[in-house]
Amino acid sequence: MRSHDLNLLMIFDAIMTEGAITRAADRLAMTQPAVSNALSRMRTAWKDELFVKDGRGIQPTSYAKNLWSQIQSPLSQLENAVSPTEFDPSTAKRTFRVSATDSIISMAWGPLRQVIEKQAPGINVYAIPNLNMDSDQILKDAEAELAFSKHLKPDPVIRSEHVLDPRYVVLMRPEHPLAKEELTLEDFVNAEHLLVSISGDVTGPTDQVLTNMGLSRRVAMSVNSFSNVPELLKESNLICVAPSVVLEKEIFSGELAVFETPIDIVSTPLSLIWHKRQDHDPGLTWLRQLIAGFILERANHHEVMLSKCCRKGYCEETVRKYMQQRGECQTNVAALDTAG
Repeated sequence: MRSHDLNLLMIFDAIMTEGAITRAADRLAMTQPAVSNALSRMRTAWKDELFVKDGRGIQPTSYAKNLWSQIQSPLSQLENAVSPTEFDPSTAKRTFRVSATDSIISMAWGPLRQVIEKQAPGINVYAIPNLNMDSDQILKDAEAELAFSKHLKPDPVIRSEHVLDPRYVVLMRPEHPLAKEELTLEDFVNAEHLLVSISGDVTGPTDQVLTNMGLSRRVAMSVNSFSNVPELLKESNLICVAPSVVLEKEIFSGELAVFETPIDIVSTPLSLIWHKRQDHDPGLTWLRQLIAGFILERANHHEVMLSKCCRKGYCEETVRKYMQQRGECQTNVAALDTAG
């Protein structure tokens, strides 16, 4: 391969990775006009537009996506062969993008910034939103180097590390009529519920568990962000099932009363994920280990604090009774269908 062909591939890879010519130029320590000129040569040599304008950004063509999928691994191997594999945070100058929710940022960004200020002054960390929860695609499109995912599907190019098992609790204002020593299942079902739904769907894991027991609740109001929950609960008789870590400030300050859920709601594990093309990226490994460590430390502290203020709600015998009644009802219905 001629040297200028390899140079074009390296510049092309940077544009695909960064999703913008300006950021690609920064990554390559080149000027923006130089990268733009290289892109013009690519279009002529490869006879494809490669990138088209999309609002303020650019989008790769099908040809560009296919080409990138073929050259990523060889380029990574070449880079590993000729570049040092050590990463020195004290001298590194690099920007990382992480797709994360507000709750993750509140858990990890503070201690992460403290480490950066002391040990890695040239490191930038940018949080980007993931409104569609399509974390896999964000990594594949190189919009971020790290992401958090609740719904991890088997994918040969995505790596993952489990970091958190959120715990669901029931929240309400301290003066709520149900804010007693124990929250019964009957009171829980008959209460008016606030649901946090990013998608707009007004059913969640709680409703699935209740349905399996032959029960249902009334979702009287929904919001699309946990930031709206505290004030709504303080000003009303609504109750809300939510991951405790998301609202720990209000829980531990006593602004909200917290109860075990009267039913067993299994939370979805949260994983930190990255693309396999960066398996051997020492800088990303450094960042990943820091973030995962901070979340684990915060989660352990959270559980200790929660155990001191969470009131009883779950009753195994009551749940068993409803499940038994549900089973008997289904058996009777099946018998009637057979007889009919």
